[in-house]
Amino acid sequence: MQIEAGALGVCCATIGEAEVMAGAGIRGVLITSPVVQGANIARLVQLNATSTGLMVVVDNPRNVSDLAAAAAASGTTMQLVVDFDIGLGRTGVATKEDAAALACLIRDTAGVEFAGLQGYAGHLQHVEEFASRKELDAGQLAKLAETVQVLEREGLRPGIVSGGGTGTHDIDHRDGVFTELQAGSYTVMDVEYADVELRQDASRSPFEPALFVRTTVVSANARGMVTTDAGLKRFATDGPKPRIASGAPDGAIYAFSGDEHGCIVFADASQSLAVGTAVECIVPHCDPTVNLYDHFHCVRGDDLVDLWPVDARGAY
Repeated sequence: MQIEAGALGVCCATIGEAEVMAGAGIRGVLITSPVVQGANIARLVQLNATSTGLMVVVDNPRNVSDLAAAAAASGTTMQLVVDFDIGLGRTGVATKEDAAALACLIRDTAGVEFAGLQGYAGHLQHVEEFASRKELDAGQLAKLAETVQVLEREGLRPGIVSGGGTGTHDIDHRDGVFTELQAGSYTVMDVEYADVELRQDASRSPFEPALFVRTTVVSANARGMVTTDAGLKRFATDGPKPRIASGAPDGAIYAFSGDEHGCIVFADASQSLAVGTAVECIVPHCDPTVNLYDHFHCVRGDDLVDLWPVDARGAY
């Protein structure tokens, strides 16, 4: 649906996810994390031979050599994107000089081609105030722009410059550094993004929450709270708590009560909900919550209209 709306391709974090997407006929898959282990490199080479527009990031000379040797042995050429750390501190070469050296190595090595540059500022996506996020992002974009200039002086103009995300989507397009944005959470949103000013004028977010976990009250004996059947196994727990979207009185909050159970705590201790009541919660963090489920239950109003399998669940 995103490609039909104009997206260039899909970003994947693992070779397994890329296999699912490319296997479904999606072109232009970018693997945004290095693929280094021998068996995974073999899978990558096979996928490269059967897909269109596949790219993978690298940040290490040995990885370039390993990928090149495997690709050359199969009679194929692999498209490599230099991963540049613009501040996240997770993957990526540390300096613009390192980026240029790695790109030159790719250029001079049989079996691989230099396809572009990645600079992903994941650490900025949830900075709540737009102005603060824009100021921080400006410094990261300046580093990325300088790196592009260094590459161009080496005769290595990046075919793509990829990065950004939902939190910086209305910032990153302004300076013309990126050729594409890796926004994805906007499709469903979550509690983490609910408090982020996504527009400069602090107007209403252009994106609505669309991903919910439906839970049911299973016990209502305690005063001021009820117990539900959605605990730690039903939500990602690396962020805020789930936020109640519907089914409970205003002011009620959701909390965890173990692996299998949650609880709803009421603002007014005299309030309660009957056993069997359904409550819908906005998920704390959309990406890892999706990975806990086999299907999306697609709902319009009160009608279940479709089931979408989570094809890449557990694909590593």
